[in-house]
Amino acid sequence: MATVTKRWTLDELHALPEDGNKYEVIRGELLVTPAPTPTHETVSARLIRILMPYVEREGLGLVYFPRAVLQFEDSEVEPDLMVRQEHEGDSTTWASAPIPSLIVEVFSPSTKRRDQNQKRDLYLAAGVAEYWMVDPERRAVIVITRDQENRVVLEEMTWQPVGASAPLVFPVARVFESRATGKARP
Repeated sequence: MATVTKRWTLDELHALPEDGNKYEVIRGELLVTPAPTPTHETVSARLIRILMPYVEREGLGLVYFPRAVLQFEDSEVEPDLMVRQEHEGDSTTWASAPIPSLIVEVFSPSTKRRDQNQKRDLYLAAGVAEYWMVDPERRAVIVITRDQENRVVLEEMTWQPVGASAPLVFPVARVFESRATGKARP
């Protein structure tokens, strides 16, 4: 006997309770993520500190973080970070927001598989120019771009989005080390 899998809609997603979990829908599949760990949030905060001055200086839009969403077709996700032009026009919906030029997901044990598979496929289908999967365990950034081989960056990260006059270049270690001590953090 075939198993029938429920296909979730965006209306059903939006009706779920605010209970500390993050709920997302990718092509009808409901994804539930518990609250992030301190390591996850620290890595995200370091990336924000790196990205924000560059994005502002180069006029690339804004750095958005959770609670800002990407809606594409029948899917809605909350990336850890994304860079996109400011949302103009109808400010009450995410459906009309510009496609991000960059999306960043920081791996957690509970999200790594979906970040590498469902989210990767969704972001590429939506037309996101570049997707970074940040792996605290490997101390690496995996860079995904359409029609190119994945790059695993361990030393020096370079990002030059369309419209930028100069690339953003930073040591990958800066994402994983305390700036004050220069020591690695778990």
